Amino acid sequence: MLVHKCAFEIPELLLECGRRLKNVRVGYETYGELNEARDNAILICHYFTGSSHAAGRYKESDPEPGYWESLIGPGKAIDTDRFFVLSVDSLCNLNSKHPQVITTGPRSIDPSTGRPYGASFPVVTIGDFVEVQMRLCSSLGLPQLYAVAGPSMGALQALEWTARYPEFVGRAICAISAGLKLEPYLIAQLNTWCAPIRLDPNFKNGNYADDEEPREGLAQALKLVTLDALHPTGIRRLFARRWADREKNPLQALDHFYSVENALEQTATDRAKFADANSFLRIARAVQLFSIEERKERLRARYLFLPASSDILMFPSYSENAVADLRKLGLEVESFTIEGDGGHLDGLNAIGQAADVVRKFLA
Repeated sequence: MLVHKCAFEIPELLLECGRRLKNVRVGYETYGELNEARDNAILICHYFTGSSHAAGRYKESDPEPGYWESLIGPGKAIDTDRFFVLSVDSLCNLNSKHPQVITTGPRSIDPSTGRPYGASFPVVTIGDFVEVQMRLCSSLGLPQLYAVAGPSMGALQALEWTARYPEFVGRAICAISAGLKLEPYLIAQLNTWCAPIRLDPNFKNGNYADDEEPREGLAQALKLVTLDALHPTGIRRLFARRWADREKNPLQALDHFYSVENALEQTATDRAKFADANSFLRIARAVQLFSIEERKERLRARYLFLPASSDILMFPSYSENAVADLRKLGLEVESFTIEGDGGHLDGLNAIGQAADVVRKFLA
């Protein structure tokens, strides 16, 4: 599929923190067509470092399609011959410098000052992301969502949808999920991700200029994200103990690296080119704040959880606990475990294993 990015605007949005944002703008993509009743829409919510590019390509020459290409498309598990699939860039999206991302965040212009928000941008929540998505759904005239789905932070948004708008959502697909609330251990992990940004001398409490950003701290933060999303077995398979350069023995100098070190550094540096440090910190806080534990009695949807067996970021037990809790409420809940040694990233790269389960869940 060839897709293009659209833009959606909201004049004003009241955030959970009590602040109001004006001129909110986010990007979105659609795949498939709405039926006459407009009741065949599925919303896809993206992960922490992702965007609305869930499937297809912007042009034929693009080297990679959207992250859930193996699930979304004509005849696939999320069948675009049957469903109208919608995916939205998050508020405060990390990749605010990417040409195919549209988002309101710290790099946006504050209408009250005429300057970028920067450090003054408010705290946002998963609930705020959902409110933006709901406004978009209303603008499209959708009477309901057939399903909401997503991996990782996307799963949190799917769960938030079912708690916030229980009559609007029929089904939720939660891949590599943190469960119904963030565990303290995961809250602490997110804190370690943020630490390199805060320690970068260019950070200046978030008051940095475009030409003096905390690039090194952001790159190191993204390195931690990538490492935590992998698994030791998968890393060993990919890199072993090879040197980054055959001629540079790590025994001989501190700047002679192993292949795994070099790969993580390069990946993080490349990703940091499109990312923003202030946005990173706010998305991390949004994830830390997530909980629908106190709203469980509102839930009505059917659920499908898709944990990954080797996930050491959002452990399979997080999903297992959520499944048990939801079943105690008498809700219909299914689960399927993605097998592999790719860690958390198996929820993206190996999601094809769950295709038949997803297809049946949506039948």
